Amino acid sequence: MNVALGGTFDPVHDGHRKLFERAFELGDVTVGLTSDELAPETRHVDRYVRPFDRRERDLEAELAPLAESHGRDYEVRELTEPTGIAVEPEFDALIVSPETKAGGERINDIRRERGRDPLDLVVVDHVAAEDGERISSTRIVAGEIDEHGNLTPDREGRGATRPE
Repeated sequence: MNVALGGTFDPVHDGHRKLFERAFELGDVTVGLTSDELAPETRHVDRYVRPFDRRERDLEAELAPLAESHGRDYEVRELTEPTGIAVEPEFDALIVSPETKAGGERINDIRRERGRDPLDLVVVDHVAAEDGERISSTRIVAGEIDEHGNLTPDREGRGATRPE
């Protein structure tokens, strides 16, 4: 099975790791990583997003051992539009989170319009932080939690602009 998922992944956290784990359980994985131009458009909160090459490096470091442990192949590709790679014919499943399921349904609409079979949408629940709220990159960047969801009240977050 060929599995797709996409995101900005800045920074990678345990919620992302749960998505990756599920993807590799199902098959070979292609991860669409938002381009530097697309990444700010996908943010709900205005914040600095690290450059593509740094995010890609960190993503590769997460994916390589998972792929090896599952005996799977993987590829990271640049996303330049929100529907990304998932409208391409070679995929069978799309990993989504509860808040991105509607986007997966839009992707399936596009696939049907193009005469392609819809993808199996595999919804992976959020991972809760220590305070019971979901782990998110936005919360990590704000300095509220670390990548594992531990509260970090004494840590200063990353601002909306590139650090000097």
